[in-house]
Amino acid sequence: MTEEGKDNPRKPRPTVVVNDRSQIRLQRCKLVQMTGANKGLEFELAGSDNRVGSAADCDLCIDDDTVSNYHFAIVRDKHSYVVRDLGSTNGTFLDNSRIKEAYIRPGSLLRAGEVYFRFEPVYERIELVPSETTEFGGLLGQSFRMREIFAVLEKIAPTEATILLQGETGTGKGAVARSIHKNSARRDGPFVVFDCGAIAPTLVESELFGHERGAFTGAVQQRNGALEQANGGTLFIDELSDLALDLQPKLLRALEDRELTRVGSHKSIKMDCRIIAATQRDLWSEVTAARFREDLYFRLAVVTIPLPPLRDRREDIPLLADCFLREIVPNGTTSFESFNTDLKNKLLSHAWPGNIRELRNSIERTMLMDQSDPLGANGQSRPPSAASAIPDNGSLLQADYDLPFKQAKDEIIAAFEREYLSRLLERTEHNIAKAARESKIDRKHLYTLLSKHGLGEG
Repeated sequence: MTEEGKDNPRKPRPTVVVNDRSQIRLQRCKLVQMTGANKGLEFELAGSDNRVGSAADCDLCIDDDTVSNYHFAIVRDKHSYVVRDLGSTNGTFLDNSRIKEAYIRPGSLLRAGEVYFRFEPVYERIELVPSETTEFGGLLGQSFRMREIFAVLEKIAPTEATILLQGETGTGKGAVARSIHKNSARRDGPFVVFDCGAIAPTLVESELFGHERGAFTGAVQQRNGALEQANGGTLFIDELSDLALDLQPKLLRALEDRELTRVGSHKSIKMDCRIIAATQRDLWSEVTAARFREDLYFRLAVVTIPLPPLRDRREDIPLLADCFLREIVPNGTTSFESFNTDLKNKLLSHAWPGNIRELRNSIERTMLMDQSDPLGANGQSRPPSAASAIPDNGSLLQADYDLPFKQAKDEIIAAFEREYLSRLLERTEHNIAKAARESKIDRKHLYTLLSKHGLGEG
């Protein structure tokens, strides 16, 4: 059944694109029959309207006495999938609740009569052709990996697809979100930023959904939340993984129903905004660790784009440096090529733990210091006393207290991860299986962390 769907002219456009070096992964959805004579049968949802029943002309024909001729349909709307009962005799059940019509999420159980189905995503890999341009909406990159991302953005930005950006701190997630907004049909609408990690936990719900006057102590007037403020435009939710578990169902419900309810109110308000979310963590690993809801993950990861760290795209450093130089000295003639050879080599060989943000600071420092070494004698962009690193004596990590709180926290966490993983690999002689057992880290997540910090597989 799945193979037939591949040639079906009604096959929908793929809804998930995940950049993975030279390939992308495309997600569609399927029904897997869990009980009955054809247990294990997989049916890929090939069009915008798929009928399931015992009649021969159904898209998925089920031979079972408890299934009506036309039992239920799965309809794809603009934002999600909807299951709709077609007047069946024995009813359609979604996660053990009888329904007439409801949104369906990956992982949900469907029952038609006495036959159970699971609704699941399905992936297909295809080759990704890099873009021929080195710029997209203000983003710069001539490296193969960045041109891959530009190819995805060129196709996805004009759509209404929800996007998830993943990457280390400083990789430009905010700049990518703005470039998507500028190249979308919503470009004339507002671009609203909501940073889950920069708001006190007790205020997150109010800031995101808004509140009514008197909803809590200090709520002296009605306030529109970020979801309302972004109406007609784009809402960029930064550090999504910091969103509290108890708020995640409310956000999921708002995204699926396209409605929100302010704190202290029972009235639903229509919302119309595109969602772009970002996180520096591997969100699927957060799901497997039960720190993030799977259903919200699938709702947000319609398009997932991992952004590479600067150390994996060093050929972009001259291009980025020239851009920063034009911003810092608008009428100047200084370029990356005009730097002395020693300085150019240091800029190209540095690990850049702070990524593009750190590069820009170093370029600005270079101009202030008249092209003297912006990284210092030890190749660091900050004095050793303030660097996020573990000293040789094994003392505690040292934070840079001159940075904004969030950036300082991110850098010290990144430094801990690098040091922990380096010592773990050395102790286990680069045996990944042994390292995963000793650290009690899921092997898939361990590979992700090693890649993130440029430690490879040994």
